[in-house]
Amino acid sequence: MIKGIHHIAVGVPDFEKGIAFYRDVLGFEQVMEAEFEGNSPLADRTVGVEGLAAKVAMLKAPNMFLELWQYNHPKPEDRRSRPNDLGYPHFALQVEDMNAEYKRLSEAGVSFVNEPVDFGTTSAVYGTDPFGNLIEIYEIRDSETAQL
Repeated sequence: MIKGIHHIAVGVPDFEKGIAFYRDVLGFEQVMEAEFEGNSPLADRTVGVEGLAAKVAMLKAPNMFLELWQYNHPKPEDRRSRPNDLGYPHFALQVEDMNAEYKRLSEAGVSFVNEPVDFGTTSAVYGTDPFGNLIEIYEIRDSETAQL
């Protein structure tokens, strides 16, 4: 039985910068950090990569976790997606007061594709973290009538 989503993983090229963004700018709480140095058969088996060398951190958001990875071995490829690509092209953060959050995140260096778009009972806009990973901010103003 599936109980829900526990976490989403995001690959970053700069571990400390990634933690700083997701912890200090977005307000997630760092609850775990570990490093694998090519000598963890359990990690290798779990991920399916022999000789895995990486740093990982788990950050807690109000209703889920975000797992940051910086791989050193094997070297990652830059395969960031566009919103229309297959796979996991973005995740969405539900916010209160879209305009205030948009302004705050813009001032913190988040690059948005546009200003927030008002859909009536909801509003949304896509932006990127410091590494180009897509993040949507999404506001639900009326949960009874909003088309989730």
